[in-house]
Order: sequence, then C-alpha cells, then structure tokens
Amino acid sequence: MGRNVIIESMPDLDKARTRVGKIETVNFSYTPSQELVDKFAHKKVFIRTYGCQANYRDEETIMGLLSLIGMEKTENPEEATIAVLNTCAVRENAEDKVYGEIGQFKNLKAKNKDLILMLCGCMVEQKHIVEDVLNKFPHVDIFFGTHNLEDILNLLEKFIKDKKHSRHVDVLSKEGNIIEKMPVTRIDDYKAYVNISYGCDKFCTYCIVPYTRGKERSRNINDILAECKELVDAGYKEITLLGQNVDSYGKDLKDGTTFAILLDKVASLGMPRLRFLTSYPSDFHDDVIDVIARHDNIMKYIHLPVQSGSDETLRRMGRRYTSKEYLDLVDRIRSRIPNIALSTDIIVGFPNESYEEFKETVDLALKADYTSAFTFIYSPRKGTPAARLVDNVTYDEKVKRFKELVDALETNFKKHADEMVGKTFEVLVDGESKKNKNMLSGYAYNMKIIHFKGDESLIGKLVKVKVTESHVYSLIGELVNDWKRNWKTYKSN
Repeated sequence: MGRNVIIESMPDLDKARTRVGKIETVNFSYTPSQELVDKFAHKKVFIRTYGCQANYRDEETIMGLLSLIGMEKTENPEEATIAVLNTCAVRENAEDKVYGEIGQFKNLKAKNKDLILMLCGCMVEQKHIVEDVLNKFPHVDIFFGTHNLEDILNLLEKFIKDKKHSRHVDVLSKEGNIIEKMPVTRIDDYKAYVNISYGCDKFCTYCIVPYTRGKERSRNINDILAECKELVDAGYKEITLLGQNVDSYGKDLKDGTTFAILLDKVASLGMPRLRFLTSYPSDFHDDVIDVIARHDNIMKYIHLPVQSGSDETLRRMGRRYTSKEYLDLVDRIRSRIPNIALSTDIIVGFPNESYEEFKETVDLALKADYTSAFTFIYSPRKGTPAARLVDNVTYDEKVKRFKELVDALETNFKKHADEMVGKTFEVLVDGESKKNKNMLSGYAYNMKIIHFKGDESLIGKLVKVKVTESHVYSLIGELVNDWKRNWKTYKSN
C-alpha cells in the first residue's frame, strides 16, 4: 500500500500567468525547533542542481537553510540523510536527466532507510510533472517550488512529525515576493552570484520561465549593494549579477532606478571582476553600454540572446525586436567597446520555421560575430503557446539545420580562439581541469576556458596566463614568468 500524499498546494499554470498583485519584500525569520536540530545536526545533505545560474543561486539558499539545523554538504549521495534534486524545465532533455536520477535514488533509498528525497525547482512548478513523479516514483518524499524555498525546514519538520508516513507537496504558483536576509552557503569562496531581480514578464511563446519563476520583480538597490559589499570585504574576486532580464531591472520599482545605475554602483565597490546575466535586446540601452565601457572591472563580455535571425520567426516567438534592431544594437556596442566578446542563444527548428528563415538566422549569427553560443533544437514546453502549434518541420530536418548552424558558428569561434594565441590574459582559476587532472583551468574575460599547469594553491586567484594553443572551445596556456616566480614564493612561505 502506498503512502498518503498531503497536498498543501499544487502548481497551476493559470495562476502562474497572473500579473496583477502587489509584490512585497519581507525579511526572512525562522528559528528551527530543537527537535529538528537534534535530528539533523552534523548529518549530510546532497544537492544536485540542473540548469541555469539562478538555480545554482537557489542551491546556495537551500544549503544555507539546511545549515540552520547543522547539516553539512556532501558530494556523495551515499553519505546523505537528505538529498535534494533542484531541477530545470527549460528543455525536455534537462527533465529527462532528472527522471533518470530520481530512478537511481530508488536503490539508494532501499539501502538507506533514513534518506529523505526532495524535489524542487522549475520542473516542480508544472502540475503534470508533479503528478507524474507522484505516480511513478513513490520514493520521492517532499516537493516544493521556486516560490517557497524558505519553507523547506517547515516541510521537513512536518514530514518528520508524520514519521515519514506521508509524502508532502507544497508548490506555490504565484507572482512571487522578495525574501531578503535568507541564509546562504556559497558554492565558491572566490566568485558569487547575486540576484538583482526574479521572474520574467516577456512570455516568449516557447518559454516556461515566466510560469515557473513568476512576475518580474526587482530587489531594492540598497539590499543588492549591501550583499555585494559583503562579498568585496570577504575577498571575493568575481560577482555575477543575475536576472532573467537584467536590463529591465528597476522598472517595477518606479523610483528612477535603472540597471545602468545599479551596474555603475556595484562596479564602484571595487570587486575585481563583475559580470551580469541575462540581457534582453530591446531593453538593452546605451546607458548600460557606457557604464560597461567606463569600468575596467566589468568584463567585456555580454550574453545577448537572439533566438532567431528571422523577423517572421521572432514574431512567432513573441520576441520584441527585429533582426535589424538586434544588429544595430551589436554595432553600437562594438563601436563603444571594440574588444567586446558576444555570446548568444539560438533555437533551431521552431515550429514552421522555413529553410529560408533558418538561413536568415545563420546570416545574422555570422554578422554578429559571436565568440560562443548556446544552440538548441526547439523543445516544446507544455502550457506554452508554441507547444500548441502544428509543426511542419521534421525532427531530422531540425537536426540537419542544427549541424549546419554549428558548423557556421564554429568558423567565428575558431577565429576568435586563434586570435588569443600568443596573448596574455587574466584568468580566475576555477580548479583542476576536467579534461586533465594535472592542469588547472579558468576563464578569461570573454568566457573562454584556458587550461594550464599550476599548483592547486592558485585556485580562486587571478593569474596571468599566456595562450599557446587553440582548440576552438578551449585553449592551452602557461603561467607568465612573474606568476611562476610568485607561485614558487607563495609555496615556500
């Protein structure tokens, strides 16, 4: 006999579309019960996060909340008392990966009767997903969404008091509020994500994010600056400002605050490296270009999603610009910041995309001269307008176009990578190279990854690396002489 399911709230796409309420900012306040602390102190939690940077920032909050009851993080799920799968819903393959991992936890739960499995994130904000998981995976214990991360400890306490006899579902579909002063356990101690806004109001016809993340809502500028100042004082080397659309930051505040004002103030705090994600072309204005050009510590890299180079496809996508307007923006950016590196997102095979429309995308991509790009075959998301379209493009044709686009893009990628050979770049060292454990790796200003030999004592530091080889998507380099000497001195001390 299956366990009882206690449903406090189920996701509802109709409610998720709502954009009429008033957004509130509240400060987090919670004191865990002694019973909860006694049960979980010094126990291990495993968190697997899928998807975008916003999800990884949510992981930091989830871990911060669980640390209030004394829990410690582990990278080994077999050690865990609690396992959290923090999910992504942007594309079907991301959801497939989650389903696969949920299945793997069945064996772990059979071996470890104390293991509590939680499912959260954007996937959970879809009713059909929650119902499917409830039916197919009885070993998932707790479900919560993107709007109530702060409730994780309350849900855990209810689950324990119920002696694990029931499964708990509490997924809110709403416009969302802003919760300040949430505890956070940073994934890194040298680079950090800082949310400046949440949600999205664009409702592109293919995108599930406005439904899963709620109304676009901006944090107060003083709260953002305070968080960034703490990171500067703690010795962090890089901040990335996060928003589904950073360029519309401040519009809802109605006090004259803009993203350009915020970016200028954060850059002035003295953080060595500053980035931001993600931009929306028609909201990207010249005042932001001027701020980027003015501050040396703002990385000369912009991720500027175009999605398509065809005006007709852009119209069907619900994107609010034309191909000409996009390229005009690119020209203005390059004229003001000649060394700028641009990346983008492109969807191939959007419903009823003609081959001529696809070729317009290839042409635009070559003109924009990207250093990198995230390219995807269209993935229908249930509940979005595009998912209801009858599609006359076969999957085989989509795959063919995808390969053609990547081949075209790689000509520019290779050109930009080759141009880096022989030049020296500042690199923030992330850790061991995933391809070669005898080397370190890190990113230059343009988000090109460089692998080089060095000691692990350099992890988290800014170093100078001369590029010696180009491999299109990655580069090989060597520490410059000054850094070799400093490294040896550092090791000897």
